[in-house]
Amino acid sequence: MIFESRDGKLLAQQGKEHLCIEPWGTDSLRVRATKQAEFITQRWALVDDPEACTGVEITVGEEGASICNGKLKACVGKHGQLSFYKDGALVLQEFDRFWENPSPQGFAMVKMARTYTPIIGGDFAITQRFEARADEKIYGMGQYQQPNFNLKGCILEMAQRNTQVCVPFALSSLGYGLLWNNPAVGEAVFGNNYTQFTTHSSKQIEYWITAGDT
Repeated sequence: MIFESRDGKLLAQQGKEHLCIEPWGTDSLRVRATKQAEFITQRWALVDDPEACTGVEITVGEEGASICNGKLKACVGKHGQLSFYKDGALVLQEFDRFWENPSPQGFAMVKMARTYTPIIGGDFAITQRFEARADEKIYGMGQYQQPNFNLKGCILEMAQRNTQVCVPFALSSLGYGLLWNNPAVGEAVFGNNYTQFTTHSSKQIEYWITAGDT
């Protein structure tokens, strides 16, 4: 994977996939990933002008890279796996089952955190996976006709319906919030084995993660 620090952003490329992580507000980062030649310019639910971020630190090495904005730090491994730390403690990590030299039998078990399935018209059906934490409780995501306050173990349709309001912001008991910044029909799965966001038709993966005190 090739890493680069440019214009206050951490950029990475592996094959056809482009990854961009940039500071966006206090203790917050915006993450985008795509297999298109360029990122789309829409900012969707994010404000047009992010708060000025001072003291942002970007480190680039041969085996990985990192970007730190206040309390939140993102590390990218040599295979592109993302890990997020709040005040030095791991709070969120991409689900990645990749081995350097898997045996022929092991290839069936290789599963990447970010997958793109091309569809007619140039878009992708995309999937983003994160590791699950047994000690984590998840709240938010809007208003659904269900009794579950803690969303751990729930499957949620990300679509607007009569009496159903999807607001794809998940608040974790581990001290971070994640906005799935993609206005497309999809699904959020907060499973016990992994967390997964899917979108049926989109051009890129995009989410915003924050780790403030409130």
